[in-house]
Amino acid sequence: MTSQTKPFAPFETSFDEKTALSVLRATVDGADDGELFLERKRSEALVFDDGKLKTASYDASEGFGLRAVRGETAGYAHSTEMTEHALKRAAETARLAVGSGGGTLAEPPNPTNQRLYTDADPMTDAEFSVKIDTLKEIDDYARSLDKRVVQVSASLTASLQEVEILRPEGTRVRDSRPLTRFNVSIIVDQDGRRETGTAGGGGRYGLSGLMKADHWKGVVQEALRVAVVNLKAEPAPAGQFDVALGPGWPGILLHEAVGHGLEGDFNRKKTSAFAGLMGQRVASKGVTVLDDGTIPDRRGSISFDDEGTQSGKNVLIDDGILVGYMQDRQNARLMGVDPTGNGRRQSFAHTPMPRMTNTYMLGGDAKREEIVADIKDGIYAVGFGGGQVDITNGKFVFSCTEAYRVKNGVVGAPVKGATLIGDGATALKHIRAIGNDMELDPGMGNCGKQGQWVPVGVGQPTLLIGGLTVGGSQV
Repeated sequence: MTSQTKPFAPFETSFDEKTALSVLRATVDGADDGELFLERKRSEALVFDDGKLKTASYDASEGFGLRAVRGETAGYAHSTEMTEHALKRAAETARLAVGSGGGTLAEPPNPTNQRLYTDADPMTDAEFSVKIDTLKEIDDYARSLDKRVVQVSASLTASLQEVEILRPEGTRVRDSRPLTRFNVSIIVDQDGRRETGTAGGGGRYGLSGLMKADHWKGVVQEALRVAVVNLKAEPAPAGQFDVALGPGWPGILLHEAVGHGLEGDFNRKKTSAFAGLMGQRVASKGVTVLDDGTIPDRRGSISFDDEGTQSGKNVLIDDGILVGYMQDRQNARLMGVDPTGNGRRQSFAHTPMPRMTNTYMLGGDAKREEIVADIKDGIYAVGFGGGQVDITNGKFVFSCTEAYRVKNGVVGAPVKGATLIGDGATALKHIRAIGNDMELDPGMGNCGKQGQWVPVGVGQPTLLIGGLTVGGSQV
């Protein structure tokens, strides 16, 4: 067993625990909160592109971050040097936020034994040679399905993030967070027209399940299906239409247009479109939105957050009424509420902030066929690519990767180049039907905020939203 594959044990290999606790307590003396966050992360990425192994990378990093919080100010210092000397130097920097002190140390998080995923190393779940052979087999299989396939790109990625948190009261918590993903992108060519289809997913488990033929063949078939659909796509119309959103991954629109606006820091600073609306109706009746970090094996799940607070199943909107925000410890304290287990950070080099985990809308009682049949003139969007949102007003722009024209309840030709334009607050109130087919996405979400990226999950049932603006090339 090499040093990289041994369990992460910084208080056995790098620091004396009593000394580290003494430095931490001196750092937060007179502060409101703080912690020592230690991390080791290892990751592997294999990319097989155009019949060749294009990338085979392995990365490893470790370090610590020391934080002291006083009021709205946080002092933070981090280092890749896991030594007592580096820790004491970091303490001098973090201590600057405390100033003359006067704070009262917040109550610590409640202890938890919650375990939502395996702690096994996903990179050792299969031999390197087996991974390469599987990627080659995937490439061959994709090309055998359709003679129009001209390029295949398949990737396998795996990582293990090991964290340990030491708090001033002496509590230590540790977690090993595996993460894997398999992705396929296929380009097809027909009479000089080229289109792309992509599919994939993963979660907090090993690679072996993703590498089984009965799994990856389905993913390849889905990527090819989307590519072939887009070969037939017509220019998207432009104007205001009723839009039906498919279940699962289209929940990324909910995540961006609504989820970020319900994070505690934006609401405390009153920069969110939802600031000051607690207890008020912000969505149509029947709309219930949750952020749930407790779903086993899901990409966005965490046994506890990066401050040591147990993750939770938090209701944000209940039957259209705003009832909660996602909170880390600092914003929760300043707003006079409890933390919700949403204090997340990208790595030891970053401070925690309120972040989503798995954000989804509960299902209703309408059938998908009935929802689509109710559209007189509109769009049925089932796949999404990139999007942008302005947190201050909730305005969003999302591009569709798979969408169809609907007239008089009949799904017609696929459309290309459709973008959905609107604002989250208005879109929530214009939801006219909620399907009984709620799905979570296949496990491929990454969320960016203030330069930090964390894995997340999304989900929703089929939805009908009235009067969304669709940007397209056909008027």
